[in-house]
Amino acid sequence: MSPEPPVSAHDKVNILLVDDQPAKLLSYEAILGELGENLIQAGSAREALTLLLKTEIAVLLVDVCMPELDGFELAAMIREHPRFRETAIIFVSAVHMTDLDRLRGYGYGAVDYLPVPIVPGILRAKVKVFVELFRKTRQLEQLNQDLERRVAERTAELQASTAKLRESEQRRSLALAAGGMGSWDCDLATGDWLWDEGQCRICGVDPAGFVPTSERIARLLHPEDRERLRGIAARILETGEACDAEFRVVRPGGELRWCVGGAAPTVDGDGRVVRVSGVTLDITERKRAEERQALLAREVDHRARNILAVVQAILRLTRADTSETFVAAVEGRIKALARAHGLLSQSRWEGVDLGVIVHEELAPYRAEADGRIEVAGPPVVLEPASAQSLALALHELATNAAKHGGLSVPLGRLTLRWKLEPERLVLRWTEAGGPGTSPPSRRGFGTTIIHGSIENQLGGGVSFDWRPEGLRCTLSVPVTRLRVPPAETPEPSDEADAPATPVQSLDADLPAGRETGAAALMK
Repeated sequence: MSPEPPVSAHDKVNILLVDDQPAKLLSYEAILGELGENLIQAGSAREALTLLLKTEIAVLLVDVCMPELDGFELAAMIREHPRFRETAIIFVSAVHMTDLDRLRGYGYGAVDYLPVPIVPGILRAKVKVFVELFRKTRQLEQLNQDLERRVAERTAELQASTAKLRESEQRRSLALAAGGMGSWDCDLATGDWLWDEGQCRICGVDPAGFVPTSERIARLLHPEDRERLRGIAARILETGEACDAEFRVVRPGGELRWCVGGAAPTVDGDGRVVRVSGVTLDITERKRAEERQALLAREVDHRARNILAVVQAILRLTRADTSETFVAAVEGRIKALARAHGLLSQSRWEGVDLGVIVHEELAPYRAEADGRIEVAGPPVVLEPASAQSLALALHELATNAAKHGGLSVPLGRLTLRWKLEPERLVLRWTEAGGPGTSPPSRRGFGTTIIHGSIENQLGGGVSFDWRPEGLRCTLSVPVTRLRVPPAETPEPSDEADAPATPVQSLDADLPAGRETGAAALMK
């Protein structure tokens, strides 16, 4: 696994380690030091509370059993403070915890439990997830603050400008200078309205044919904003003070636009308001940007929960005789997920070519099986869920082949072919020349992963044929789980039954922006 990129001092976050035993604090610091974050130690609950009040903390790692105040009591006190209601708390327990104890801890706001002895990789992974969530949340808050600052600055500019709008030429000069703005004027004595071209453009009307009146203008306003704007107009007439407001405009074609406007009155010698002038700014793009940021925050939270659920299942179900084989098995499966996740991130979660997934999963065996791995199939773009599930299934098949099947002996061979049918994608995994195979007496975790990934998650099918000459496995995925529009669903093809072409390019990285799929893997 490649090392994590260094974290700059500006981006580092604080992790608070709370335990009354210095030796355990040192062990936590040694385990979490690879994350590159700021690690702060507290030898008691009271010291931890003092540090919390002085320092912004992303994650707390708290020992349950401590003198004076135990971990549960510390968590309760932390959650009572408004600043720390969202702070991630991970409990560490060296004693057996009952379900009631766990429920109690979750009731105090714990996000996870870790039993002793600590598995370093698990601890780092859990803490890293909450650190990244904290960092992303902080970045989003900074972006929102910047947006609010820019809006406040622009609103202040509008308020200062509207006070100076006395004559029509002054209004036009301001609109042209600001760009993207519209100006308007209402003569209260005659009831006449004047709109410039910018105001007409914002509201989607033709300057040559539109004659603004109070009734026509009201019809352009969103129904939910009309009464509020009437109240603001009444306040301007009553107080003679400038006002600004955010409102929506519904163009004649039905398009909705968000605007912010400012209005300034003109008074006569008796202090009566005789004219109201104003400017309008279209802020629709800003509103859309805010919506995209909110969606991004929800998407980050959703992706994090999904990947944590998969990793949790892998850790819970993986079986091994020794800790070394357990670590190797878990690491391999998580790497398969990471490779698929990395490819999806590069495509902005739009989908990944099946050929690229195959290349990534078979690449670790290219040196030992040079020229003995053959692949054939058309370009197929998988949706995100299908890419992750197929990556796990192919990882399990490749690992089994390297340990017990066609890639475990020098003369063994592996052939992978796939084809698109009207209603499904079919993959055929064939091993030959390896040790003889026979049906297993029980279903192992690898087989369980393949069945669960393909059948349960994708609604597809899995079949195993344990032949004396080698394993043959057939995977099928509904075409609805692919990035293939219904109108472009291909007709049945015999391409997957044609002789496979050796994957001679497995030793080379895929060039960026070049052809993907089986064609990109073959010379």
